[in-house]
Amino acid sequence: MSTAAYGAQAPAPSPAVPAPQVVTLDGVVREVTAPPLAAPVRGGSLADIPYENARQAPGAVVISRKLPDGGWGDVTAAAFAEDVGAVARGFVAEGLLPGDRIAIMARTTYEWTLLDFAAWAAGLVPVPVYPTSSAYQTRWILQDSGAVACVVEDAEQASLVRQERMRISHLAHVWELAAGGIDRLREAGAGVGPDVLAERRAALSPDSLATLCYTSGTTGRPKGCALTHGNFFAEVDNAVELLYPVFTSVSKAPPSILLFLPLSHIFGRMVAVACLRARVRLGHAPSVETSALLGDLAGFRPTFLLAIPYVLEKVYNTARARAERMGRASSFDRAARIARRYGEALEAAEHGTGPGPSAALRAARALYDPLVYRRIRAALGGRVRHAICGGSPLGRRLASFYAGVGIEVFEGYGLTETTAAATCTPPRRPRMGTVGLPMPGTAVRVADDGEVLLRGGHVFTGYWDMERSEPVPATGNGGWFATGDLGELDDDGYLTITGRKKDVIITTGGKTVAPAPLEDWLRAHPLISQCLVTGDNRPYVTALITLDPDGLSHWRAMRAKQAETAQGEAEDDVLRGVLQRAVDEANRLVSRAESIRRFLVLDNDFTEANGYLTPSLKLRRAEITKDYAESIAKLYEH
Repeated sequence: MSTAAYGAQAPAPSPAVPAPQVVTLDGVVREVTAPPLAAPVRGGSLADIPYENARQAPGAVVISRKLPDGGWGDVTAAAFAEDVGAVARGFVAEGLLPGDRIAIMARTTYEWTLLDFAAWAAGLVPVPVYPTSSAYQTRWILQDSGAVACVVEDAEQASLVRQERMRISHLAHVWELAAGGIDRLREAGAGVGPDVLAERRAALSPDSLATLCYTSGTTGRPKGCALTHGNFFAEVDNAVELLYPVFTSVSKAPPSILLFLPLSHIFGRMVAVACLRARVRLGHAPSVETSALLGDLAGFRPTFLLAIPYVLEKVYNTARARAERMGRASSFDRAARIARRYGEALEAAEHGTGPGPSAALRAARALYDPLVYRRIRAALGGRVRHAICGGSPLGRRLASFYAGVGIEVFEGYGLTETTAAATCTPPRRPRMGTVGLPMPGTAVRVADDGEVLLRGGHVFTGYWDMERSEPVPATGNGGWFATGDLGELDDDGYLTITGRKKDVIITTGGKTVAPAPLEDWLRAHPLISQCLVTGDNRPYVTALITLDPDGLSHWRAMRAKQAETAQGEAEDDVLRGVLQRAVDEANRLVSRAESIRRFLVLDNDFTEANGYLTPSLKLRRAEITKDYAESIAKLYEH
């Protein structure tokens, strides 16, 4: 397919999006408000979504399930509503009462979404638990939430939960999916009449508690964020209206998404709810292992993806490594430069600051489309036109590259406390390097100290108080929520996140350093897995770096091919030289006083398994700096 053919379909007309209202102080933008695109929901709850779908479009395909033979089976709106009701009646038959909390501990599967909606249909409050959680983390969430029931995926998780049951007196039920837990719930509910569910659904309102979603716990124990049904409606209804190319068919292929990020995280869960709300075909991929995920993408062929920067970096680095093994590294690098220039030209045209891609640039892109860009799109299933990206900054380099490849990335920013996205780059108005404008119905303010404050219908009720069994409000005067993140607003209201307030480094020279930009840049390098920048109360900034196993293996293989030009050079010296150049490139982002002066390469990685990453892949800084205190101290020895 040529470049022209791939982008031949005219873009869907942009909905009338009112311009955000910008407030300046002393010539600096301090507050931005975006009017809502969707009217507030005044009645009902998320529990009504499957039943409304079944009533309005019973034959519409809302979900596709992975079959044992590797194929995909379609689930209609009517069939999903029937399955939701069957499981919900099972909860009622087992004695679960309205308002009871039920934990769900599983990978990203059809059953997760089924249990979520079945719990709501029975008037319950689902509590996500990451499937990789430790016994301590699991026990804390079950205890703090007051969960009376828990659904786990397999025998290992069931054993972990049952070991903790002696310490959790209120946990009365544990169902295991791999042992037929769903079927047992369906059987148990066979004698429960439909009127019971109708009564429970009728008792719910937008103000009712929908879920307790626990934070990742980077600075201590996870906190339970109390999100209402109204919070979800405010988020998903405005997201569906804003991201019209994602949730509306703008090509011959109906919109669809394959979810592979954890549904235990608010980001993936919000998108799952939005897909059911908009009747967009939803699929689940339980494994993020490269071979399994690529197979699922090829079989499902989604039109858009939900991703974190790590995934998009991995796709880029894998494609580049493949080209290098084939002796085509220079050709790939030229194609990447063309894609970035093309993406930047599109951005300029969309903002009225440039004419768009020139004829020569369009011709160059057409040349590389079948050689490079089509292969990257094929790795993602072949039909992906859009990606929603969050979790950490993607960066201008990758955003412009994917735009040039033919995949528009909507980059956003949000927290568990804001039911996922609080800002997002809008269609046809990207500003790469930022996290976009406020979501419709959202206000963003930057405080005097640079902290980002948020307000809107998607902002949570408060943090769960175990003793009171209710949330404690966490917003300040005027309903503003203090995020703990630092940011800046440009003249048009686009937000850039510059770091975490608690992570800011202050050197002994009094220089304030935000580590995130340096860390994000270095993590994008194919040889680097993780990076921790440190230097608080030290004379200068240093870094701990871990290596990516795949990237290191590829580098060694390519170096072996060039052994004759590297004779006599120690591998460690050559590798350190490559990493030093990467650090030098990162240092160009900051002043001399903020730059990384020295770094140490660690023998092991920072992972969730060893406790140095949260389930959402954020660094646990306190644990790392404590355990590597001696290594850090050596970086300051002269």
